[in-house]
Amino acid sequence: MDGVTPIGIALAELASEKPDRPAVTTSAGTLTRQEFELRTNRLARAYIAQGVTPDSFVTILLPTGSAYLEAVVATWKAGATPQPVSHRLPARELQEIIELADPSLVVGADLPGRNSVAADWSAPDGTSAEPLPPMMASSLKAPTSGGSTGRPKLIVSTEPATAESLRSFGGLVRLRGDGTVLSTGPLSHNGPLFTNVAALLLGCHVVVMERFDAAQALALVERHGVDWMYSVPTMLRRIQDLPEDVLAAADTSSLRTVITMAAACSPALRSFCVEYFGPDVMLEIYAATEAHAVTVTDGHGWLSHPGSVGRPVVGEIEVRGPDGSALSAGEVGELWMRRGPDQAGPYRYVGAEPQRSKDGWETVGDLGHTDADGFLYLADRKTDMVLVGGSNVYPAEVEGALEEHPDVLAACVVGLPDDEYGNRIHAVLNVTGPVSDDELLDHLRTAIAPYKLPRTFERTSEPLRDEAGKMRRSRLREEALARSTSETRNIHD
Repeated sequence: MDGVTPIGIALAELASEKPDRPAVTTSAGTLTRQEFELRTNRLARAYIAQGVTPDSFVTILLPTGSAYLEAVVATWKAGATPQPVSHRLPARELQEIIELADPSLVVGADLPGRNSVAADWSAPDGTSAEPLPPMMASSLKAPTSGGSTGRPKLIVSTEPATAESLRSFGGLVRLRGDGTVLSTGPLSHNGPLFTNVAALLLGCHVVVMERFDAAQALALVERHGVDWMYSVPTMLRRIQDLPEDVLAAADTSSLRTVITMAAACSPALRSFCVEYFGPDVMLEIYAATEAHAVTVTDGHGWLSHPGSVGRPVVGEIEVRGPDGSALSAGEVGELWMRRGPDQAGPYRYVGAEPQRSKDGWETVGDLGHTDADGFLYLADRKTDMVLVGGSNVYPAEVEGALEEHPDVLAACVVGLPDDEYGNRIHAVLNVTGPVSDDELLDHLRTAIAPYKLPRTFERTSEPLRDEAGKMRRSRLREEALARSTSETRNIHD
């Protein structure tokens, strides 16, 4: 372990330095660094007694809260790799993931035939809280993804579970030692979970929202003097939609960084964020879960290169055409990524094979282009692109234009079969007021080409994005296909 520090050792050192400093706050109360240290020591010993072994996976499907962070840290202290999943997963998908992972323990569900413990399980009375021997899993994490296949796969990090790795990531996203972090997203997802544990390893106080609420988020920023806040565009849009008096009354002066990821912000949302939080505060990250490459931009980048997600700060990105050749600036193609020449990738799949070229570049199917300055602009995912009468339509562009309308809270655009054009554009909307199809079309005609206009619309009260801000596109398309045409109105009939 020369030159690297196991995560458990690093957290023990922080607890020794400032035992009474707050570590984690939830609606249930606050744990100090020392309390968090002792609880995770007991839990790690209990996991080992339950059969957790070094370098095994521990599947964690708890609700968002302190217990989730404790389970992840205890897994590392036991020398194992956390494998986070949502506790809301359908039973079949959960079963597929567990079969892939073959974990030594499942935390958060009592599963017949599996070594598992229920969500309310805790370390037995009398379990020692003494520090464990230094242990370090060879894989930091093993999040899951359905990706373009719709089948679950594990994305297993090839980086070991070291404090240095997480602290380096924390520096990339502008976390500051001894700061205060507001965690707004579900801890079962890669972004919020690993920004939180990076924050803990930098000595930060992590304030966890079990469920996001825009007004409460601003109140927590003021109450705790939060200097760093996680968000996704859906959350920022909910803040934007707050009454003007609520926005004006909120004291957000402590914020140094508001980070957004998981999806692209619309131009109108970016403008609001720059005006409300300030260009110095906003930070946007683009990266696949695989983390071959990472781009970063701030509010000043938004202003100087509108629509861009920044330039690579980790790894390399190349835009390629269908024949695999590099494209010029301005040409939309598939994004191929790598850490660098002759560098190994930072992950391995379980349950899938990467799409990899012979020169070491890989792709997850995202589309985009670069400009002359090397700034990256996302178009969509290759699997989401819709071919309409021989022309490519990128749903993200249409969705962004729809969400510019003040009454559209969220939009999901899919392609449905059409005898004349091959596909027709269909839009599923969350709306905040009565807005007609004709009004939406009038709005869209000023922003996108005619062939990109939706031919059908529908409204739904169900969220279009999951709790991490990811679009539920495949499911929404399946439901639209199965739905009677009487539930939508074809505006060209």
